[in-house]
Amino acid sequence: MSKSPNTINSPLKPTSSSNFTSRTFLNKFQPFPLLSKPTNKISFLVRVSHSPTPQTKRTLTLISILHALPDWADRIKESGMQKNKALYNHEKWVEHRSSLRHVRHLVSSLSSRVILSLIPPVIFFTFVALIVASYNSAVALHWLPEFFPVLRASSLPYQLTAPALALLLVFRTEASYSRFEEGRKAWTKVIAGTNDFARQVIASVDGLGNVAIKKAILQYVMAFPIALKCHLIYGSDAGRDLQSFLEADDLALVLSSKHRPRCIIEFISQSLQILNVDESRRNLLESKISCFHEGIGVCEQLLGIPIPLSYTRLTSRFLVLWHLTLPIILWDDCHWIVVPATFISAASLFCIEEVGVLIEEPFPMLALDELCKVVRSNIQEALAVEKAIQARVNAKRKIHEPQHSSNGQPSS
Repeated sequence: MSKSPNTINSPLKPTSSSNFTSRTFLNKFQPFPLLSKPTNKISFLVRVSHSPTPQTKRTLTLISILHALPDWADRIKESGMQKNKALYNHEKWVEHRSSLRHVRHLVSSLSSRVILSLIPPVIFFTFVALIVASYNSAVALHWLPEFFPVLRASSLPYQLTAPALALLLVFRTEASYSRFEEGRKAWTKVIAGTNDFARQVIASVDGLGNVAIKKAILQYVMAFPIALKCHLIYGSDAGRDLQSFLEADDLALVLSSKHRPRCIIEFISQSLQILNVDESRRNLLESKISCFHEGIGVCEQLLGIPIPLSYTRLTSRFLVLWHLTLPIILWDDCHWIVVPATFISAASLFCIEEVGVLIEEPFPMLALDELCKVVRSNIQEALAVEKAIQARVNAKRKIHEPQHSSNGQPSS
């Protein structure tokens, strides 16, 4: 069949949902020839992007150099956030309140992720102070034309706004610490609820028919805090952490779930339904699961809802503007001392703000790995001593049972 002269050649070939659609009808709605021209323009732009000019190369190199230091500081900070924290014991508390703690803290300053993360802003503001001091010195020495003014200003605005900045930093840090405290309390309830639920299972579930299900439930209970920890902390390897608690099929199902802690709770609930116990005991065990859901809700709320962002942005902008103008305010009184003064001020105030930002997300700051290990050791110890304690209690009951004579009266 010959091609119609009205047909427009287009790179786009629309498809028809019906075999009875007319080709003439489709050709009427094909793009106009002008719409097919951007193909060459796009290829031209792509060729230009692959061969940047020397000026573009220098710009990209400068941007990469400027990003190198902040990226390095961020990597140090994030790697420190992923390190396992340790629970304190008596020896650690003695070291914590030692009289030499100040020396130890000073010596370890260069390895502190908080201090290392402050290197980019502190260097920047110190460099700004150095530029202002150099410029003012050049103007004072008449190295520049006379119409260049000396950068100076009254310190009265700083005296008026200093209390506002102090209160802003205090409230910001206090709000972050309240979130940290709420996260700690939530995990305290989770650990206590896990231990209590395991104790109830060990004490109330018996019989040969329940041995396998009882063991599986306890394995799920030990796996729950680990799954919750992996759910909350970025970069956690849930498969590696859970493989020693769950069977291969159960682990695959949990890992494929969108919400792994709730998947493990569902395993616990379904396992309780097939236990060979009376209904009152089953209802009691099911009521203990509510603490798991409560812990998940509190933790997800803390993870998903930060301190109001306007508050965080206001604190950051206030600090930046304060230190950008600090050398100008202090020049008349300090001259070249504005450089170390700006360094000390930036290091101090930005350090307070950085601590508030770090503890705003509480879960990387808590010793969650150690808490999960404590749960596991507690349940395993309870299982190990269960039979011994039960035998001892039964022996005591037999000893203290009253002896009866043949006529049914208790013997003396």
